[in-house]
Amino acid sequence: MYNYLDFEKPVADLEGKILELKKLSEGGESVDVGEEIARLEKRSAEALRDIYKALTPWQKVQVARHPDRPHCLDYVKDLFTDFTPLAGDRNFGEDNAIVCGFARFRGEPIAVIGQEKGSDTKSRLKHNFGSVRPEGYRKAVRVMELADRFQVPLVTLVDTAGAYPGIGAEERGQAEAIARSTSACLALRTPSISVVIGEGGSGGAIAIATANKVFMLEHAIYSVISPEGAASILWRDTTRSRDAATNMKITAQDLLALKVIDAIIPEPLGGAHRMPSAVITATGDLIARTLADFGQSNGDFREQRREKYLAIGRSL
Repeated sequence: MYNYLDFEKPVADLEGKILELKKLSEGGESVDVGEEIARLEKRSAEALRDIYKALTPWQKVQVARHPDRPHCLDYVKDLFTDFTPLAGDRNFGEDNAIVCGFARFRGEPIAVIGQEKGSDTKSRLKHNFGSVRPEGYRKAVRVMELADRFQVPLVTLVDTAGAYPGIGAEERGQAEAIARSTSACLALRTPSISVVIGEGGSGGAIAIATANKVFMLEHAIYSVISPEGAASILWRDTTRSRDAATNMKITAQDLLALKVIDAIIPEPLGGAHRMPSAVITATGDLIARTLADFGQSNGDFREQRREKYLAIGRSL
């Protein structure tokens, strides 16, 4: 059984009945329930299809935040081999909200940076729910500088509601750390790819997502502020988060139309959490094709990046 979202209740009810009938069948009851199970499974699939073909921006926010979506470490485990994580910013300490290191991607060396939210209570506390502190961004800068020195491509996996807003983080220069990380992304002489796998929130995402190519999963979101934050600023009313989500154009489809991102990675019906391996494989295939395209290009990746982000401003 899945953790169902509020708007998935019709599907949850049907799949609950299917589970009950399957238990009845496995219990050795003489009643033949196979035909009824098949009928309910068909109705469930149709209900799920109807819901997901017309998701509102706010519903996409809920899907992007689903606790069972594959997280950064899931992608690292399935896509990369020989992953060697690096820890610490050589200044203050380690930040587990951001995972950095070097690995091999289909045999080739690559640098990896990603935000990890955690998958249960213990890991969420360890990774601070993916909210990165200044030392996390300075660690990311360290990895970017190493990737630049050794001419290794960079892949970043974005999944954060935003940078950590605590007093300690502000005292240690959160804004400066985000700005320096963004600058390091722009200054890379090697090609870079960023994938928004869940939430891409505010400067916390931009700090590692300023890449040559930016991709988003079909139901991911990417915005300058969370819908709740925008609602509290614009209307002083967080209950208007739905309105904010609609007006901010935060979905992958909106951002592709605005040319903020470069491509959308399809998700299985019902979201990435229903078939994590399929989503991770599709993401890996797109990364591989993009790296191959980079390999055939002799262009200046830093200049390409510069033109990409200047063009966004011109097009708006």
